[in-house]
Amino acid sequence: MGVSEPPALWRDLRRYTAARVALGRAGNGLPTAAHLAFQAAHAAARDAVHTELDVAALQTELAALGLTSRTARSACADRQTYLLRPDLGRTLAEGEAARLAAAPAPGKLAFVVCDGLSALAVQRHAAGLLALVVPALEPGAGIVIARQGRVALGDGIGAALGADGVVVLIGERPGLSTPDSLGAYITWQPQPGRTDAERNCLSNIRPEGLPLPGAAHKLIWLVREMRRLKLSGVDLKDEAPALLPGQDRSTSALST
Repeated sequence: MGVSEPPALWRDLRRYTAARVALGRAGNGLPTAAHLAFQAAHAAARDAVHTELDVAALQTELAALGLTSRTARSACADRQTYLLRPDLGRTLAEGEAARLAAAPAPGKLAFVVCDGLSALAVQRHAAGLLALVVPALEPGAGIVIARQGRVALGDGIGAALGADGVVVLIGERPGLSTPDSLGAYITWQPQPGRTDAERNCLSNIRPEGLPLPGAAHKLIWLVREMRRLKLSGVDLKDEAPALLPGQDRSTSALST
């Protein structure tokens, strides 16, 4: 049975999205090439979820950028527990809060990097984003790299460090065309028990989504507004000025 090609107008959509549109058909099913591409994307998403973060490599990359880091871990003993017990991923392991509190953050803003559901996203994008954001917001600040962490783990870390605010970078749940999407969450006055309504989120940070310069531009603006207004979440609106084509964060109004 022959393969039916979609109309040209549908095929044109592929220029604007990585979504699976205009795939054509072979009888009642997908063409072989489209079916194999789907299976490959599904395998990449599964790999992203199960892959462990190479903490040592990330720390080396951060150090090369002049950024110091230390580690923490959630109450999840391993990756399997992390996937089955989201609640434990939101809680620091026993003794971790006291260990962090013994060496408070040098600034009032804590930066936390969690593997989340895509260590691949963190490995690819976290260091580059921090290199743009940390010097503009809290020069000299330390970074905590947390294993088996969910977003809310940043609340416990921020509270232990005595921070006024926390920025959590975390690997997002992989999609079938986005296995390496990074998310950024900011919370004012972090402490265990904060809700998602009390956070601001930037999602889909990656070259094919929200590129690093644009993400840094928005993140810096949101953090500065959070500090000025002393709040975050639904009451803090993203009204950051647009980053002009060809303009990077270092030449934007936020760098002044």
